Amino acid sequence: MQLAFVLYKYFPFGGLQRDFLRIALECRKRGHRIRVYTLSWQGEIPDGFDVRIAPVKAWFNHHKYAKFQSWWQADSAREPVDRVVGFNKMPGLDVYYAADACYEDKVQGQRSALARMSGRYRHFAAYEKAVFAPESATQILMISALQQPLFEKHYGTQPQRFHLLPPGISRDRKAPPNAGEIRAIFRREFKLADTDLLVLQIGSGFKTKGLDRSLKALASLPDALRKRVKMLVIGQDEPRPFLLQIKVLGLDAQVEILKGRDDIPRFLLGADLLIHPAYNENTGTVLLEALVAGLPVLVTDICGYAHYIGEAEAGLVLESPFAQPALNRALAGMLQNSSQRRIWAENALKYAEDADLYSMPERAADVVLQ
Repeated sequence: MQLAFVLYKYFPFGGLQRDFLRIALECRKRGHRIRVYTLSWQGEIPDGFDVRIAPVKAWFNHHKYAKFQSWWQADSAREPVDRVVGFNKMPGLDVYYAADACYEDKVQGQRSALARMSGRYRHFAAYEKAVFAPESATQILMISALQQPLFEKHYGTQPQRFHLLPPGISRDRKAPPNAGEIRAIFRREFKLADTDLLVLQIGSGFKTKGLDRSLKALASLPDALRKRVKMLVIGQDEPRPFLLQIKVLGLDAQVEILKGRDDIPRFLLGADLLIHPAYNENTGTVLLEALVAGLPVLVTDICGYAHYIGEAEAGLVLESPFAQPALNRALAGMLQNSSQRRIWAENALKYAEDADLYSMPERAADVVLQ
């Protein structure tokens, strides 16, 4: 079959983008042709992928997305495809990969009535409705069980259209037999002494991921402990607001922000803790990447994948509503307790052997090709 995959932008370090790539590669592996419609593509193009970049521009994103919608639909009408798989909400999809939370629920819970009168709201609400309304035939790939009741509540979506997928962690994130050696080399490279503690925060979208919360927690540590801590932040985002916060909090010598990169597994093996106090997070792939690497995690329960950390007993899950003092105490306690960190790491590695955390691309391809 000729398959069309549609997403607004591709870059190698986004969770949605990596999921798209794994699913598309699985479909290609099964002998199907892959065409990609997108507004931008960063990085290498896999062999056999026909990537078509939309020549559209607009001042506002929702205007640009509407132009993009018209463009890819016109192109696919000229050169027909058998299935259209979307990774952003839009009309005309046969299959939608639900990486994003319910927009209507978010707007009704957080925005004013005035916001619901804007052109931006009307665009995104209409595009979400095109996927989830009962009259739509779009099959929905769910990666968070928490979101299905919200879509059903707002749209009356038929339950049989939802397909809950297991996670799809790449197996190269698992701790290899020489994990200790990789850790030692990594820590020498970053000039970390045996008594130093490395905290990681990984993910594009620093504001959504709660980087401001992490920095406040780091600044709250007792002086003797704080001096032993180094924090590395990795992701594709504008760092300037957080660099200012780092300066104000006096953390210049301890925190470094790095751009997205493709050698994340060695960071996970070299660190002592992953912190992820997100404001909202449909899933949180990095939580499971840390788990299978044996890295303890401190996370807010708002994240769709946070329950895996609790089930594995691989760290701490902070309950809602969020409270900064609770995060501060949890971070200090986890960093001070090396024996408990070892237990969490052992629990994580055992869980990674027994649980299905890897088969998302295969299960998604089953639905796409059915």
